[in-house]
Amino acid sequence: MLGLLQRLLGQETQSSKKIAKERLRLVLVHDRADVSPHFFEALKNDLVEVISKYMEIDTRRLEVKLHNSPEAVALVANIPVLGMKKNYGS
Repeated sequence: MLGLLQRLLGQETQSSKKIAKERLRLVLVHDRADVSPHFFEALKNDLVEVISKYMEIDTRRLEVKLHNSPEAVALVANIPVLGMKKNYGS
């Protein structure tokens, strides 16, 4: 019911438009960086796994992106840290 109301009010269209735009942007960056979506997802999962050994992170707000510039491709990660794992390695 809520979804129907959102569609009628045009809210879902904006959200869908933003999601589609972000997906297209990611596909273009991956193509320019010559990185497959599967490779990028595996890289992101490995990154999260390693960082999670040492820190508690908020995976719902996690953002990992590739930024392409004329000089280089940059991996940019925004990983909200909730806290440190104090007993790691003990």
